[in-house]
Amino acid sequence: MGLFKDYVSQTRKPEGKLGKMMIKGMNSGHAKMADWGLSHLKKTQPAMIAELGCGGGRNAGELLKKYPNAKLTAIDYSPLSVKQTAEYNRDMIDNGRCEVLQGDVSALTLDKESYELATAFETIYFWGDLVKCFSQVAGILREGGIFMIVNESDGTDSASLKFEKIIEGMKCYTAEEIETALKAAGFSAVKADHHPSKPWLTVIAKK
Repeated sequence: MGLFKDYVSQTRKPEGKLGKMMIKGMNSGHAKMADWGLSHLKKTQPAMIAELGCGGGRNAGELLKKYPNAKLTAIDYSPLSVKQTAEYNRDMIDNGRCEVLQGDVSALTLDKESYELATAFETIYFWGDLVKCFSQVAGILREGGIFMIVNESDGTDSASLKFEKIIEGMKCYTAEEIETALKAAGFSAVKADHHPSKPWLTVIAKK
């Protein structure tokens, strides 16, 4: 249990060899879920995107493909994730379309009201004070900007709730809890969508 706990705990802040293994698993293992989440972005055409909790960088890359005229800032508080995301998106960085920064979503230093789209894939489990963090996201979005959250867990599935007990600081939120926090942080028009056969959850909120 000790090694298993150490490994799964890397989802919070990947570090060292186990962290590298976890990041590779994130990029491949979460791809279908992330793509399902991305399919919900139908109307927005952002010029500036913030990818919060960027992990291994795969989702940042997919967003840059989906929006070929956009620029993207990827943020993670794990130095290893920052490094891996930069390596994954090296071409986009060299072309001036992507930057990768170490940062904390509870105290974002990005320019205020500068982004049309912010995304958070498989990460809000570790954000702690959701209202505070969501308020930070609202602060960097322009009026009418979109914030999309994509989770593998809808806060009720038994498998994820087991991990919640194992991984320190992890909290699986329900759609209702996320919506309440988003509205308290200043978002409106919150819409949640559950996958028809899996506990996946996508929540889209408009500032």
